[in-house]
Amino acid sequence: MELDPLLDDRGTRIIVCCGAGGVGKTTTAAALGVRAAERGRRVVVLTIDPARRLAQSMGIDSLDNTPRKVDGIKGSDGGELHAMMLDMKRTFDEIVEAHAEPERARAILENPFYQSLSAGFAGTQEYMAMEKLGQLRARDEWDLIVVDTPPSRSALDFLDAPKRLGSFLDGKFIKLLMAPAKVGGRAGMKFLNVGMSMMTGTLGKLLGGQFLKDVQTFVAAMDTMFGGFRTRADATYRLLQAPGTAFLVVATPERDALREAAYFVERLAAEEMPLAGLVLNRVHGSGAARLSAERARAAAENLDEGRIVDQGGGKAGLGGSPATEPESEHESRPESEHGTVPEPNDLATAAAHPVPEAAPTAEPAQETTDVDVRHLTAGLLRLHAERMRVLAREQRTRDRFTALHPEVAVTEVAALPGDVHDLAGLRAIGDRLTAGRTPSA
Repeated sequence: MELDPLLDDRGTRIIVCCGAGGVGKTTTAAALGVRAAERGRRVVVLTIDPARRLAQSMGIDSLDNTPRKVDGIKGSDGGELHAMMLDMKRTFDEIVEAHAEPERARAILENPFYQSLSAGFAGTQEYMAMEKLGQLRARDEWDLIVVDTPPSRSALDFLDAPKRLGSFLDGKFIKLLMAPAKVGGRAGMKFLNVGMSMMTGTLGKLLGGQFLKDVQTFVAAMDTMFGGFRTRADATYRLLQAPGTAFLVVATPERDALREAAYFVERLAAEEMPLAGLVLNRVHGSGAARLSAERARAAAENLDEGRIVDQGGGKAGLGGSPATEPESEHESRPESEHGTVPEPNDLATAAAHPVPEAAPTAEPAQETTDVDVRHLTAGLLRLHAERMRVLAREQRTRDRFTALHPEVAVTEVAALPGDVHDLAGLRAIGDRLTAGRTPSA
């Protein structure tokens, strides 16, 4: 997958980074935002991650519901980067304030049921992410919006939330609570006295009379806004299906993460939403892949048993045989404190041919040093064997996903030795994202 053409295409207006929790969506979104801004785009990154890593990596003290400009962007042609973190409750409050008269808005905002709904109702965070995305797109202040989807239990929650909230607002329970206000007159009073008395008596026992009264007050105040929720949710959903949107599924080369990624790929296809490809994050590599795990383990065992001995100048070889000198100065090995450092293949070759123990010729201190070097080398060989085992497992996992979804473009991002905590780290991630190659180290 080639991401630079996607970022450079002015027709690309929205990039949605989605996937399971803990796979690096926030870092990916931030890195794409930095790279796009430094290639001349006016970018805003919307994150819903409560860990606040995005603010820290961009050198901002804190993010809130208002986009803030990121300093230090080396953009060209007017490239800028803004970042913001979704404030779920504040976004809900803004909707109420924008679509209700001041007196009614105040009644809604002060209602205890509304306060509970806006702060923690299942799906509210995901719905408000969609709502905020629609608001940002309508402002037309930025030509690229990068969305970091919520860290939900399921990666599908982001797509399902508008329908879930719409179903709640259109549900039988809400309609039943709204009915008395809509009927009016004597008929309404009769309905209220007969039908509602039965329901409120039962629900009052389950939920508490005051809670039910708060719900009824909330519904009466929100009556005129219910249609607006559904209309905006449908509009944002269509926006996600539009050609200017690109979905990036982010995963790690682990079985569970790629299983969820495969599920999401299938769901996006079913919903006819544009999938750009899969970002396979934190992929491991090795610069000594020629040395297999089996040979590394065998060499480590032989070192522990003393079946590999140091020869003159620290050259690894067979006991009792002269060390082989390099054919030229260009073939000489780098020297360490204890002599020339053997390459992994040399160790493995020597370990494969155990020989009788040679008569000790070194001083006791030198013998101790040699033992320490052997133990250290054996430990390194075991680490290499474990790394090769991880590489083999990741390759099998990738191959299974590719076999199921050969149509999905993939880019791999090499695992970094530490966390990303600044713009330089985000640029490094951006370079790896757009290289489009399997890491070799």
